[in-house]
Amino acid sequence: MSLTETEDALPAPGASAEPCSAPAPDMPWWKGASIYQIYPRSFQDTNGDGVGDLAGITRRLHHVARLGVDAIWISPFFTSPMRDFGYDVADYCGIDPVFGTMADFDALVAHAHALGLKVIIDQVYAHTSDQHPWFAESRSDRGNPKADWYVWNDPKEDGTPPCNWQSVFGGPAWTWDGRRRQYYMHTFLKEQPQLNMHNPAVQDAVLGVARFWLERGVDGFRLDALNHAMHDPLLRDNPPAPADGRLRTRPFDFQLKTYSQSHPDMVRFVERLRAVCDEHGAVHTVAEIGGDHPQADRRAYTEGERRLNSAYGFDFLYAPALTAQFVADTLRRWELAPGETGGWPSWAFENHDAPRAVSRWSAPQDQAPFERVKMALLMALRGNVILYQGEELGLVQDEIPFEQLQDPEAIANWPLTLSRDGARTPLPWDDAPLGGFTGGEPWLPLSAENLARAVSVQEADPASLLHFTRKVLALRNASRALHHGTLAECTADGALLSFDRVEGGERVRCLFNLSADPIAFPLPAEGEVLLAVNGATKAGLPAYAALWLTI
Repeated sequence: MSLTETEDALPAPGASAEPCSAPAPDMPWWKGASIYQIYPRSFQDTNGDGVGDLAGITRRLHHVARLGVDAIWISPFFTSPMRDFGYDVADYCGIDPVFGTMADFDALVAHAHALGLKVIIDQVYAHTSDQHPWFAESRSDRGNPKADWYVWNDPKEDGTPPCNWQSVFGGPAWTWDGRRRQYYMHTFLKEQPQLNMHNPAVQDAVLGVARFWLERGVDGFRLDALNHAMHDPLLRDNPPAPADGRLRTRPFDFQLKTYSQSHPDMVRFVERLRAVCDEHGAVHTVAEIGGDHPQADRRAYTEGERRLNSAYGFDFLYAPALTAQFVADTLRRWELAPGETGGWPSWAFENHDAPRAVSRWSAPQDQAPFERVKMALLMALRGNVILYQGEELGLVQDEIPFEQLQDPEAIANWPLTLSRDGARTPLPWDDAPLGGFTGGEPWLPLSAENLARAVSVQEADPASLLHFTRKVLALRNASRALHHGTLAECTADGALLSFDRVEGGERVRCLFNLSADPIAFPLPAEGEVLLAVNGATKAGLPAYAALWLTI
């Protein structure tokens, strides 16, 4: 029988209703957690329409549980016209029919909890769909009860937009609306009007949404584009961005986002949200923080005991290369100075918005060793780690021809795109033509290269990346130092990255060769090898090798 036929009956080694063994009794479940991101359109289709659904997630959760992760994060499944594939929400408390029903969601949560998996869902508070009833009322005239629930403003005397802000996906961040004879703001698509989060009634409404999902049993929220959710009420022009050597593909790239994002009052809303989450116990909150200089917001949003638990950005997600110096510099930015209380990071090398890391960071001939050193590095980082679906298989970036593109950003900015469709192709469960994903026409194509990396293929190969991922996750979960310890002695010497993870009397030294050239060095005789990757020994690291030592 195939994996597809037997998936539901397979046991889940290592899965239980309890957290992993590493946290101390008073440690919250999320501190040091490993989280598996599911992009529901591409995980598993059960009704043959070519689009993944909630029932498909439930069916395949055994695969996730066997990895040894603590939680799943599910990208949006709410009612939506799908102009931005769910990040344009038309009903925050509804399930889009393409993904199923509320009963399907409840069954998913129940099954995840039975397998010992927490459930984190997206919340999108920066904007809604233009099909949301709130926006329909807001745009109807200037005197209705929701007139100021979105960001509206009059044109300048010459009819042009109120200020020079640009949208992420291209063009001005303002669209004219004939009903109100005003412009409305949108940081992303014009079909995603910006909520006015300065308005207390809007804050109350989205906090009501959070309560709705908490009462349905979710264990946390990933907060989309959170530092985009408040604007400068004075609508001051953004200054031009100085050239930094990077290729500018959109008008958005030519500005410093001084006034269009990262308003300091957002911290007050963050504290209100944390209070709502605290009403429901150990709920995990992680903010997505974008921008050219995100660290100040990441620290501000996670500082102290009244704000969010964690935050992550695009440090690794859009990095063109993985070098020792880059990793060391990135990790150090999250380290705390004496007296600081914030700064618990979350890390992702891949997600639904960024090209697959093995394709960005390694040459094709180096992908096999590179995918292992990359996984060992991710699992050694201080903070929470996020695995994107298919990362455990080493899926590569798919090249999607223009005529098959679905992503509005890719279509608008072709050929210089963010390449999001290429990271969103369906997960291959077996190596049949449709990968066991669907019985119909998949919404994005599956490549032969990724079909060869299917779950069933790697299950049958003890030396596969899938089995390796389970191994390094088990080592992380069993070690308090790796799971939630501090970071120490972080250095970069050429291609050699070295740091220690420390908790109590346990210290793990982590060494990585992030190049194709071997590195020779004699290590002290003391210390036990906890993990050796790609032929690593105490005498040196071959190409793309890693070594974890207990010292």
